Amino acid sequence: MKMNSRSFLIPFLGLLLLSQACTTAGRKDKDKSAKNGGKTSSTGSIEAGLPGAAEVTEASLRGKTFQLVPTLASVHFEYDRDALSGDSSAALKANAEWLKANAKVEVQIQGHCDERGTVAYNLALGQKRARAVRDYYRALGVPMSRMSTISFGKEKPECAEANEECWRTNRRAETRARVVD
Repeated sequence: MKMNSRSFLIPFLGLLLLSQACTTAGRKDKDKSAKNGGKTSSTGSIEAGLPGAAEVTEASLRGKTFQLVPTLASVHFEYDRDALSGDSSAALKANAEWLKANAKVEVQIQGHCDERGTVAYNLALGQKRARAVRDYYRALGVPMSRMSTISFGKEKPECAEANEECWRTNRRAETRARVVD
């Protein structure tokens, strides 16, 4: 069978138009998601199964000062990890109980890393650590509207020595608090 240039061109143009339509539809979904604050629709929401799924907005950090509270324990992480350990879970449960009993307190969960790795990588890892703590508090019944997260990466170490014991100290998430007026 002899194929001329037109018989090849028609299926090619059809595929080109189809791929363009798919790209445009994907862009429209992204635009809708951006207008909704990055949230997906209720049928595709990752957060739909969490308690308080309708409440997904963090408290604002702007113009607020948060302090360390001795009652609220910091938790530590393994190298290059953001998963909570059993010890961390127990400390965070106690923190959550205190937070639920003190309804006029907002918290800022700060994620920190050790000095190894790039600034960008550690900022992202610190944010994952802060969110892991926030999500655990949320699962225990602390409202999202009272919590915020921030990452300091490797910028605010507690210990300045270059050894594993010091690095372990710096890989942490701190829960800082302030009383709401």
